[in-house]
Amino acid sequence: METTNVFVRSVFTAQRIAYTLATGAPFIFLFLSGLFFFRQDLFAADERPKDTLFFKKTYDFIIVGGGSAGSVLANRLSEVADWQILLLEAGGPEPTLSEIPALMTALQFSYVDWKYRPEWTGDACLAYKDERCRWPRGKCLGGCSVLNAMLYIRGNRRDYDRWEELGNPGWSYEDILAYFLKSEDMRIRRYKDSPFHSSGGPLSVEYFNYQTPLVRDFLAAGNEMGYPVRDVNGGRQIGFTRSHATIRNGVRCSTAKAYLRPARNRPNLHISMFSHVEKILLENVGDCVAARGVVFKKKGVRHTVFASKEVILSAGAINTPQILMLSGLGPREHLEDVGVPVFKDIPGVGQNLQDHVSTGGNLFLVDNPVSYVLPRLLTWEAMERFIKRNEGPMATFPGAEVMAFVDTTVFPWAKIDNSTDIQDDWPDIQLFIGAFGDNIDGGVMGRRANGLSVDYYASVYEPVLYKDAFGVHTLLLRPFSRGNVTLRSNNPYDPPIIQHGYFTDRRDVETLIAGARFVVQWATQTAALRRHGARLNPNVYPRCGRLGINSDDYWECVIRHYSQTIYHPTCTAKMGPATDPMAVLDAQLRVRGVDGLRVVDASVMPNIVSGNTNAPVIAIAEKAADMIKEWWFAWGDQPYVKCRDLNVTFPGFDLDFGFKKK
Repeated sequence: METTNVFVRSVFTAQRIAYTLATGAPFIFLFLSGLFFFRQDLFAADERPKDTLFFKKTYDFIIVGGGSAGSVLANRLSEVADWQILLLEAGGPEPTLSEIPALMTALQFSYVDWKYRPEWTGDACLAYKDERCRWPRGKCLGGCSVLNAMLYIRGNRRDYDRWEELGNPGWSYEDILAYFLKSEDMRIRRYKDSPFHSSGGPLSVEYFNYQTPLVRDFLAAGNEMGYPVRDVNGGRQIGFTRSHATIRNGVRCSTAKAYLRPARNRPNLHISMFSHVEKILLENVGDCVAARGVVFKKKGVRHTVFASKEVILSAGAINTPQILMLSGLGPREHLEDVGVPVFKDIPGVGQNLQDHVSTGGNLFLVDNPVSYVLPRLLTWEAMERFIKRNEGPMATFPGAEVMAFVDTTVFPWAKIDNSTDIQDDWPDIQLFIGAFGDNIDGGVMGRRANGLSVDYYASVYEPVLYKDAFGVHTLLLRPFSRGNVTLRSNNPYDPPIIQHGYFTDRRDVETLIAGARFVVQWATQTAALRRHGARLNPNVYPRCGRLGINSDDYWECVIRHYSQTIYHPTCTAKMGPATDPMAVLDAQLRVRGVDGLRVVDASVMPNIVSGNTNAPVIAIAEKAADMIKEWWFAWGDQPYVKCRDLNVTFPGFDLDFGFKKK
């Protein structure tokens, strides 16, 4: 009987969502028309990089990937007028639609997304279609900074100090802080004079230009639980905050906008879009390997371009290990299995995959009209407010109006203040809190982006459709579980095999259960939220309800069903000391034993940071650019892996590799 009821509800929900999309189409059409006629500044045709159609035979540096890291590198390296830089991006320009914060999810699983889906495991993502997670990854200039939720979080000082302790000198918190400051243009007035922030950098940081009335009460409820409202990007992290965002004048500030547009007219920078890199050109040099250039296909034509100094992989934590393995750098046995000739056995390539998995879908109903209910807020007035002033309901990401960092090992929830030892300031849970939930948008945005199955949506959210509520995503900051990325075949156009590894270590489930209990207490037991009548959504997925709502078994069931990525895959080509057999890179981000090849993106992290990864990746790229400049300015006349002879010419390439000191 229950199965029949679920089927009937699912059919109704599918039809209702289709009707909602059809009736909403005129609004979207008129809104986009209004942008076209009145907001040509958002299209910024004259400011966008032009696509390179003709290539030099040789560049000094070839950067593979024009995302968050590659955009930074292209800007910083092309500051040296004598260096010739080629940036290769598999996608096209950033779309104008990405400028609108509220439409963040609309671009996921579109033409600017790689549309990755990790493999089925049977113990996570059970609420999704085919019980498989979705992992959006940006495929355009700006990469994931064009698709993400724009949240600016740096992580915890202990994350970076641990990197250095693992054998990576120069990567402590004090070292990396300088590069957060270099990249930042802090526009939140209260933080302008903070020693932890700076103005004038390329990347703008602001508050979103709209907030619901619940924001004040979210912060007050956190204070009742003993957590201060503080700058979580400052000296201490544990606490609550109104979200900092990579926003400029109310619209998205991607790395394409922040870094590539200012550099677009430099004659020494070529940016080639729609250029899918198939492999790195490698050559054996004695007992070492040298990177010589890249092979890529653009508009059906295959090109080979050489690098006289370095090839730099900035393709992200999925594509970077894929390209390394396609080139013959990776675990020997695996490469042989898929028919890739092995240049160097590097067992760590594609291993150590880490992501911030969260428990999504936690919905708390309220009695007052204070939420981001789509039919109520997305009106002609809202459209006009955004078009004229970049403000109103379309100028925010409603799913994370407030963020919090909590330590579930401290129970009952002790007061966290400035007298707390800094060594105890290392949260294990991050909360995304907003007056928004899966019921509030009718299933047309969040459900689609996350890939929720229609029957799950029908059971849990359809009964409370468009009712006022707020949602909380409980994010696991320091997972013990590990996944991996491997090749599906030796075809560079086949998507790689992604094993997310969620919950392979039981401790991760237990931490998320503790996080769920914190959230229920915060939402239902604090005076600030009780006055709104906050209560947990009584509609549960049939497979979980029989376990007893609010039991540990119930929360584990929810965790395994709504296991949502926060889009932070990392660590698949980690840096580490020579004594670590799984380290792919040294502390200078150079591939060990391979001359002329670096990796600069999220894959270099030894362990994932305690927070959103976009700001750290930008800081990593800023630091890498300085390391590259320092090396080539000071030591450009010496081989740095001792496997390249000076002034040598390799057969078949006809290139002069003599170096000149800058």
